[in-house]
Amino acid sequence: MNLSYLGYLSDTDPLYKYLRDQIVPQLGFYLSDACYQVFRFVDFPEIYLYMEKHQRIRWIGKFFKSSDINRAGIKGKTEFENLLFLRSIGFSTSPHYVVKPYGFNPFIDNILVLEYLSGEPLSQIINNAVFYSHRKRLFKTLSALAYFLATLHNRTAGDYTVYFDDHYHYMGQLLTSLTKKQRIGRKHSEDFWSLRDHWRSRSCMWEDRNVIVHGDATPANFLFSDEGDVMAIDLERMKWSDRVFDLGRLCGELKHFFFKATHNPLASEPFIKHFLWKYSHYFPDKEITFRSITRRLPFYMGITLLRIARNSWIDDNYSRQLIHEAKQILKADI
Repeated sequence: MNLSYLGYLSDTDPLYKYLRDQIVPQLGFYLSDACYQVFRFVDFPEIYLYMEKHQRIRWIGKFFKSSDINRAGIKGKTEFENLLFLRSIGFSTSPHYVVKPYGFNPFIDNILVLEYLSGEPLSQIINNAVFYSHRKRLFKTLSALAYFLATLHNRTAGDYTVYFDDHYHYMGQLLTSLTKKQRIGRKHSEDFWSLRDHWRSRSCMWEDRNVIVHGDATPANFLFSDEGDVMAIDLERMKWSDRVFDLGRLCGELKHFFFKATHNPLASEPFIKHFLWKYSHYFPDKEITFRSITRRLPFYMGITLLRIARNSWIDDNYSRQLIHEAKQILKADI
């Protein structure tokens, strides 16, 4: 990830005292003359890296900002509590690891202080497979990620079934946004609204039990150690949902990475099938599980492509290609 060096944190800044008095002692020592270098993540303007000059210790500072101050504070506190919960149920050791939170301070721009994790992001591993044919590494990485997500979902399975209307309404929000941006025309829009109703009418979308999902299972939010451990970050959107919400997000992202680079919508298929099959292995009957998740997968893959297509950094031509591919996926079984 690209970093921009900003200089040193002033010892008059409230954050300086917070780091010195509340964060550093959690690592077992105290620095009265601490000197913090500050870096900003270029692609994530509200996330900073702080490094103590003498001890070379690093932390991540994630600021939650919003026009609604209360909402920003709730988001920051929610992620802090989400991380603590997941670590309390076993995601704090190899091979499944969730980033450790050191503290949340609503009085300093709602900053969440996190440990710094050194690992290779899934996005980089995918790109290496796409551009440098490092396919074996990607297959191995997806196997580890399937194990992580199956463990998360199975360990948190609840007593209630999925409430699909949340996803039904989310697809409506995506379609409205794409229409306003003139990336979907009237005819396409009508087709998508009809497809949305079709998926809502399918009993399989309601029948599985709710589980806790990552909520933003994109390639940027999973890191991998040299030993193959999975490290998850950015849990502010964690929620109760259909397990295939996470799987569909990952599969949609895989399709996007390969499709954008190769212009071949089928280039990602071997990796998607491998990922889903490996996920299914962590259930009593892997074949039944595979059939169950693949029945629901097209909906969640489709809305993932629509989600990507509405981004401003996507040019109009590629956005139209993604929207077309989303439509083909959503109507595949009709």
